Amino acid sequence: MIDIEDFKKSIGKKSRLLGVDPGKNRVGLAISDEDKLVSTPFKTIIKKNNSNFVNEIKEIINENNIKGIIVGNPINMDGSRGPSSQSANDFAKFLSNNISIPVTMWDERLSTEGAFNLSSNLDVNVSKKVKKLDQNAASFILQGAIDYIRR
Repeated sequence: MIDIEDFKKSIGKKSRLLGVDPGKNRVGLAISDEDKLVSTPFKTIIKKNNSNFVNEIKEIINENNIKGIIVGNPINMDGSRGPSSQSANDFAKFLSNNISIPVTMWDERLSTEGAFNLSSNLDVNVSKKVKKLDQNAASFILQGAIDYIRR
């Protein structure tokens, strides 16, 4: 796992990125375009075991020509790191050890709330909001990171 500045240098100009909103059982995914302008919600994976999960991520990387992974880091509002942040950090290290492309973390404070509020503004019904919440949160995380990378 590398920091965002080293990540920025390692991914190249034309590269698609995978945004990840890690959860205990549900993992939201989003993908950027190769110019890193827009993040699009992709899918939610139900994590049954680590082996199947890694294989599914590798498939997504190969099928979509992904050059880097950005994992959301749920830092507390006061900037401290709690159990959720430690869990996300462990998740990112696990990915980094099992996948050959660069992995970094991005502060995801308010990403789930932002994704939920965005779908509220779009007049999406509650069951659809909840169903797509993880992938929308991943997209929110990825968009913040690609906006930073493009600066």
